[in-house]
Amino acid sequence: FRGNTRVEEACEMYTRAANMFKIAKNWSAAGNAFCQAAKLHMQLQSKHDSATSFVDAGNAYKKADPQEAINCLNAAIDIYTDMGRFTIAAKHHITIAEIYEAELVDIEKAIAHYEQAADYYKGEESNRQVVFFSANKCLLKVAAYAAQLEQYQKAIEIYEQVGTNTMDNPLLKYSAKEYFFKAALCHFIVDELNAKLALEKYEEMFPAFTDSRECKLLKKLLEAHEEQNCEAYTEAVKEFDSISRLDQWLTTMLLRIKKSIQGEGDGDLK
Repeated sequence: FRGNTRVEEACEMYTRAANMFKIAKNWSAAGNAFCQAAKLHMQLQSKHDSATSFVDAGNAYKKADPQEAINCLNAAIDIYTDMGRFTIAAKHHITIAEIYEAELVDIEKAIAHYEQAADYYKGEESNRQVVFFSANKCLLKVAAYAAQLEQYQKAIEIYEQVGTNTMDNPLLKYSAKEYFFKAALCHFIVDELNAKLALEKYEEMFPAFTDSRECKLLKKLLEAHEEQNCEAYTEAVKEFDSISRLDQWLTTMLLRIKKSIQGEGDGDLK
């Protein structure tokens, strides 16, 4: 017992030191102290406290050493999955994905962590609505990056899956048109005929899509592409953009399609 008491005291001292380092904004030292506390908690068989300390270490390291932050968060994830706490593990996978996005700029690894988070969310039975929303959010990140990396089939499958899942949900069905629109654009980049067939399928599955501005734009773009009419293509995009501003992702995809029109070499939608 005396040995355990000494380890507990050491845990407290490391945690106190970590918090003082945080106040002093010495993030690496804070991360290291939280890490030591986490290892001692593990020695005491206190899994939850160990995981919490690893997360605290990760949050401190985020400000100084992104890779070390990822190592600590992965250690916390291992403990949470071992305890069956998959929703919490998913949340930390998202944090790791965001570090890969913003700090380390490794999109492939960000995708892998978003996918893992989505899998964990989908496996949870409690609070279905929240879990469903969280899983979709992760999958949409994966789809957006997959399309940017020209992994169009992967992006299409996700956009179609999320679109189908949301079109019958009273709270989310308004978003379904956006996902079918993005899936159709990915089809369009690969093959014009595929895009036409996909568009027909989406209209049949989700009749509300037909009257959407997104569907009308797709039809104009397909017509312009078929006629190899660059001006008509640009005009349709400008008209859409004047009401619904195009974000960076849509601009990139629309430019990729435009470049497949004969004689269109410059990268501009204006």
